[in-house]
Amino acid sequence: MTSPMTLADWLAHCERLHPKTIDMTLARTKTLIERLGLRFAVPVVTVAGTNGKGSTCAMLEAIGLAAGYKVGAYIKPHLVHFEERCRVNGTMV
Repeated sequence: MTSPMTLADWLAHCERLHPKTIDMTLARTKTLIERLGLRFAVPVVTVAGTNGKGSTCAMLEAIGLAAGYKVGAYIKPHLVHFEERCRVNGTMV
């Protein structure tokens, strides 16, 4: 496939690449962080599990914002639009 031209093309491309089985661990995330050599200078909270991740993230985001912190959130899966997955201070980016 040549480089995707639209968001719909990109999403279809990503869906073709994604494995069909669900890996319930954070092993892929850990591997990615290690391979990219990422070092976070700020606290990072990872919320994982079967149920309640969206609600938990929404509460943590609200608490952080109310306390005056700059808060970034990446939520997966999205509810309606792909763009809602990534927010900074409550605003989609």
